[in-house]
Amino acid sequence: MRIFSFEKLNVWQKSRQLSIKINEITQEFPSEERFGLSSQMRRASVSISSNIAEGSGRHSFKDQARFTEIAYSSVLELLNQVILSNDLKYLADEEYE
Repeated sequence: MRIFSFEKLNVWQKSRQLSIKINEITQEFPSEERFGLSSQMRRASVSISSNIAEGSGRHSFKDQARFTEIAYSSVLELLNQVILSNDLKYLADEEYE
């Protein structure tokens, strides 16, 4: 099986682990949040690794940088959602830290 260049990136590997953790955490959210906050958090976490991967396939540095910028924006979006989840008591302080 072919290994793509993005799969070797530590940041992509960590973002993939983050997506798995977010998925696990949001399974414990109230059922009424299934299509709200938990869905948004899952999409944001997947967006991080997806944009890193897509950017690695671009030929110009400018295009690669743009996708890295989008991935970073998704990190900030997810951070905001994690903070809100903690504020709403959906996420325990230990998990938040």
